[in-house]
Parts: sequence; C-alpha cells; structure tokens
Amino acid sequence: MPPEYSLYKRRYSVGVKVGSITIGAVSPIVVQSMTNTDTADAEATAKQVQQLAAAGSELVRITVNTEEAAKQVSTIRAKLDAIGCSVPIIGDFHYNGHTLLTKYPDCAEALAKYRINPGNVGFGRKKDSQFAIMIEKAIEYKKPVRIGVNWGSLDQELLTHMMDDNAKRKDPLDADDVMREALIVSAISNAERAEEIGLPRDHIVLSCKVSGVQKLIAVYRDLAARCDYALHLGLTEAGMGSKGIVASTAAMGVLLHEGIGDTIRVSLTPEPGGDRAREVLVAQEILQTMGLRSFTPLVTACPGCGRTTSTFFQELADSIQAYVRSQMPLWREKYIGVEEMTLAVMGCVVNGPGESKHADIGISLPGTGEAPSAPVFIDGKKVTTLRGDNIAEDFRKIVDKYIEQRYTRRVS
Repeated sequence: MPPEYSLYKRRYSVGVKVGSITIGAVSPIVVQSMTNTDTADAEATAKQVQQLAAAGSELVRITVNTEEAAKQVSTIRAKLDAIGCSVPIIGDFHYNGHTLLTKYPDCAEALAKYRINPGNVGFGRKKDSQFAIMIEKAIEYKKPVRIGVNWGSLDQELLTHMMDDNAKRKDPLDADDVMREALIVSAISNAERAEEIGLPRDHIVLSCKVSGVQKLIAVYRDLAARCDYALHLGLTEAGMGSKGIVASTAAMGVLLHEGIGDTIRVSLTPEPGGDRAREVLVAQEILQTMGLRSFTPLVTACPGCGRTTSTFFQELADSIQAYVRSQMPLWREKYIGVEEMTLAVMGCVVNGPGESKHADIGISLPGTGEAPSAPVFIDGKKVTTLRGDNIAEDFRKIVDKYIEQRYTRRVS
C-alpha cells in the first residue's frame, strides 16, 4: 500500500464549498443522506430533510425528476429556512436535468449542488449538449456539481468502445477490469470537460459507485491515484439491515483508513416503516469508531455472558444510549466538546471496573452472585456506589452533572 494512504494523512483533494459546508481539502469528512419522499410533496420532503439534518446529515440530496418536483424545490428551501434548518440540499438529476434547470430558475438557485450522472444525461448526439447545458447552469448559478458515475448506468457508448478495444489486445483484460476502468474514465473525462466549459475545479466532486465491497475498494483506489478532485464514497445499494451496515462499513472503512474519501453516504434500504435517519447514524458511527470524527458520546457496553444472567445492564446501556442521543442536540448547542465524552456500562466484576476506569464515566453493575451494588468511576477514579431501584435515573443525573462541570459553555 502506498505510504500516502493512511488514517493519519488523508489524500489531498481540492476543497469544494457546498453552502456552508466544505468537502475535501483539510475539512472533516462530511456525512450525506438522501430523502425517499416524492419531492413534489414539499411538506413531506421538507419534513424528512429536517429529520435527516437533525440526525446529523450535513448535506441532504433530493430527487428532482419531474416538473412538479422542480417547481417545489424553492418551496422546500423556504420551509426549511422558516424553521431554522440551514442544511444544504442537493438536486439529483437524471435524463431531464438540462430541461428542469433551464425551465425552473428558482429550482436551480435554491439547490446548493447538482448531481449529474454522465450515463443518464442523454443519448447519442444529444448527450454532449445536454451535459453542457447542466454545467452552464451550474456556472450561471455558481453551484458545485457532483459527477456521479454508477456501475448500473454506465455510459454504454464508452463501455462498448472500451470493450471493443480490449478485445483487440494481445492479452485482453478481464471484463470487470474494463468496467472499472470505464467508470474512472467516465468520471475524470466528464470532470475535465466540465472544466473546459468553465466550471472551476473547486466546484467538482466525483463518485464511482458500485454495489460490491471489493469492487468499490478497487475502483476508488484507482480513482484516488489518478486525480485530486474531492471524492464522495458509498455503495450504490448497500442493502437492508445488518447486511447493508456491514457492507458499507467494510467498504468505506478500508478506503477511509487509506485516506480516501471526503464525503460519505450509507445507502441503506429502510425496513418497512423504518427510520430513514438510520443511514445517518451508521455513517456517523463509521467515522467515529475509526477516530476520524466525533458526533456523540460513545457508550461502551458489556456483551454479556454466563456471569450476567440479569438483563439489567442491557436495559441500562440501552437507556443511557437513548438518553445520550436524545440529549445530544441540546448538549451540542450548549457545550463545547461534549461529543468526545465516553461512557461505559459494564455487567460484572471481570472487566467492569477496568473498562469503567478507561471511560470518562463508567458504571460496573453486579453480575450473578455479586453484591447488589454498582460502583461509578469518573475520570478513572471511583466516586460513588449506586444501589436500589433508581440506578438508571441516578446514573443519568451523574452524567448531566459531569457535562455541566467538565465542558465549557458556548457563548450565545
């Protein structure tokens, strides 16, 4: 592995401003998400954008696929502004973006960034002109663009040409290798064309998305070695539940450790009635567990074993985790650095006291057969022992008091 790929030295990329957020350069890696509402329903879309932003999404993408959707974009922006939600919204365009951006200037102005898929811009002779129109609109409204190439919608003319050239080689490459090269060529060549039209280099983000973990790692390693554009990471479709979480973590974890990636999205398929914001929490947890960013206090909890037949420590860990997440928006507004706090909720004497001492605040609950008491440690020192039926409430009060005393209040 080349030495420049490391957790401690991110690959250099040109910084791109998206509203108040900077992607790339020396800025923190940005968390992005996407709505699944009908954008023509301005009320529902604004509500979901706000929910995603409240969960911690720093950029939110919305589908702009019809005239009805394009007409509502400025209304969505106005609704968000009215409730104090300043998160930048990104327009996702396929097939008719050139028409919608031209016909609806309010839409073009309200969006903070445009996402263009070169494989879905147009076909035949219209492709180049329609791509140019979208870039010209980005220049006119001073908006950055993500040129997002997808495995499932790759430019078929380019792929056919490259496959034909490969077939003529003395030692033809594997078809997957040709497709990976086609993804990279499509992304970089379209970025260069956007620059030729007049879009500044610091207004361009690239992505090359596939669904396979190993293929994503391979394509981004190649892409990162061949350009200095800011890069957006993510599987095209991660999947549902644990499969989607594991796939996204495995793929992006490797790339982020190698210093590759400036913004990420975890494309989870929501379970029926599930929370769309779950993808935001997973993205944050990937970055935080890797030590790249801090979003919310981490809770270390015992997995349980034969020593912990009581479920009390599980219930307390769940209660504390939920409490921390519910309070975090308030804490973030009031205190500096609280997101870096660590908590430990342990289940018996084996690792409980030791793990609790390593956390800012830790509690070691009694295991099976142990004395019914729970020592609490703060900054490595035992400060009290909790007993009785109100341990959870008492522990939350200790957390609140610690935050109030430890972290500096923000100046309003």
